[in-house]
Amino acid sequence: MAKSSTNVNFKLQNLRKENNMSYESVAKEVGICKAYYWQIENGNRRLYYDLALKIAEVFKKKPDELFYEYYK
Repeated sequence: MAKSSTNVNFKLQNLRKENNMSYESVAKEVGICKAYYWQIENGNRRLYYDLALKIAEVFKKKPDELFYEYYK
């Protein structure tokens, strides 16, 4: 797993926990299943731009704040 991917995964996990959200609640808001979101957060699934936008929206962040390192 790339270092930048690890940082993104850590950010997602921290944001989810800070917002008292479960994998399932984030996944539901994004429109994907819980397992798919878990795989994204744990670096087992590629994060596509459209999903990055939706995830950032859930956490009320700009996509660059969360995913810049992932896409550079």
